[in-house]
Amino acid sequence: MKYIDAEQVSKRMTGRIVKNNILKALFFLATLFGLIVLAILIYRVVADSLGWIDWNFLTGRLSTSADRAGIMGAVLGTLWMMVVVAPVTLILGIGTAIYLELYAKKGRLQAIIQTNIANLAGVPSIVYGILGLTIFVRAMEMGNIILAGGLTLSLLILPIVIVAAQEAIRAVPQFLSEASYGMGATKWQTIKNIILPAALPGILTGAILALSRAIGETAPLTVIGIPALIIPFPGGIFDKFTALPMQIYYWTLDSSLVAEYANLAAATIVVLLILLFVLNSAAILIRNKFQQRF
Repeated sequence: MKYIDAEQVSKRMTGRIVKNNILKALFFLATLFGLIVLAILIYRVVADSLGWIDWNFLTGRLSTSADRAGIMGAVLGTLWMMVVVAPVTLILGIGTAIYLELYAKKGRLQAIIQTNIANLAGVPSIVYGILGLTIFVRAMEMGNIILAGGLTLSLLILPIVIVAAQEAIRAVPQFLSEASYGMGATKWQTIKNIILPAALPGILTGAILALSRAIGETAPLTVIGIPALIIPFPGGIFDKFTALPMQIYYWTLDSSLVAEYANLAAATIVVLLILLFVLNSAAILIRNKFQQRF
């Protein structure tokens, strides 16, 4: 029987405890640093926006005069763009996830497709802007309208939704589908009535994160030539438009010439953050409702 040295065991345990405490302290400091930076950024933005957010700013049109500029056109453009992005992304993303997880044969082709989808999720957003410029703006001759911008952002977040939906489908317990098959249900009936309802909370979580990213993206819209000029309010997906991130981008650039534009940019950032908070809160409430049910 091998002799166990109690002193060596004690030293080893002490070393592990020390390493654990050091790593715990490092992780805490990293988290604290991120929170401090975030708090400073929010404080600076809110402080610069004070006195600039009023009814005229929220409902007014874009103007070259800082004291008369409004963002209603940018707000409407952002919302109209989400009218395109949300259904296109959810239908294609969930459909692709269902096919890959429940219909496609496991093999080399399926593995290649899966790897490419995962890689596409990490491609820089400006690359999708170039793709949207090539396909939607030039090849299909759409121009810089809401439909072109929405389809470009749909390409950007589609891999994220696909991966999130696949993970949610995999998390559904196998015995649920087996019980459905045992009761005589077809494959599609099992998917529609058992798998999708159970996976819906996870799918909605991925969709929330993806749509939040799409709302805040600037690079793809810049590449396809979305303006930040004085244009009429958009009334449909075939109208020219601007969006909140574009307005923030241009006002930030112009702040070197006119100092008040920095305040307008800060006020627009606050509005964008509030919009994201409202949309995410609504989506989280919907997700929690389905989560309690299933």
